[in-house]
Amino acid sequence: MNTKSAFIAVVGRPNVGKSSFINLAVKQKVAIVSSKPQTTRTRIMGVLTKNENQLVFVDTPGFHKPRNVLGEQMVKAAKTGLSDVDAVLLVCDAAPDFKLKEIPAAEEELIKEIERRKLPCILALNKIDKLEDKSALLEIITLYKDRYDFKEIYPISVKNQNGTEELTDKLFEFCSDSVHFFPDDTATDQPEKVMVAEMIREKILHLYDKEIPHGTAVDIERFFETDMQNGEPILNVEATIYCERESHKGIIIGKKGSMLKKVGSLARKDIEEFFGIQVSLKLWVKVKEDWRNRSGLIHSFGLDS
Repeated sequence: MNTKSAFIAVVGRPNVGKSSFINLAVKQKVAIVSSKPQTTRTRIMGVLTKNENQLVFVDTPGFHKPRNVLGEQMVKAAKTGLSDVDAVLLVCDAAPDFKLKEIPAAEEELIKEIERRKLPCILALNKIDKLEDKSALLEIITLYKDRYDFKEIYPISVKNQNGTEELTDKLFEFCSDSVHFFPDDTATDQPEKVMVAEMIREKILHLYDKEIPHGTAVDIERFFETDMQNGEPILNVEATIYCERESHKGIIIGKKGSMLKKVGSLARKDIEEFFGIQVSLKLWVKVKEDWRNRSGLIHSFGLDS
């Protein structure tokens, strides 16, 4: 069998549904999602193999105006995601909170980068389920169509799985003769420890408000498997949640540790489902002031890759 593959960069503004689409396409949760912007911090690869064809999705941080060193690293990762790919999937919000009279500045910059690299690009207009006036969709399509010669434009709803299968099938057309870069049963290139850290961080994004979720990082201190007394395996995870202020530490822990217990309980369920074995999860909270502006700490947390 002649194998084929294609690398697809998935780009767009924060919170437009890039990670959600990749999770749906590869039929496994490989990237965390939340309603908060800038959830994805680094390049994450999702892998989908269908017969002789393999798609490698490069999930990138949302393109935004950086406010700190971490933000600069995230924008750099978004641009780097356009390197060495066969095509681009630009995901946009079909139902933004603001009146879409012109293409947002971040998307305009992304389109310019795609033009400069002369990459074929498909546009996905996500969240059509939120459009109260469906006739507005034609105006949005015309706005983008007049700006760039997209290979195709797909109105989709990742939430309702509307149009997503057709879009994925279209992306397979970019595959060309090549070896498969990942085993056919692989869904992501992320190391297990990174996946676990992200599962914990996702719960922080869901449970806390305002600046606290974005000012946290998760570091896996210990990650090892042992046997329980009955001979069944158990995965032992010890992780530290870093925050930027002493006041944030108290909020993350909560009264008598209630909030930290909730983070641990929810994260443990996801980790157990992912690995298929019982998990012992221990969490600590420590303060590293202004870590998002300290390159050494960003590197130690693996957020500059």
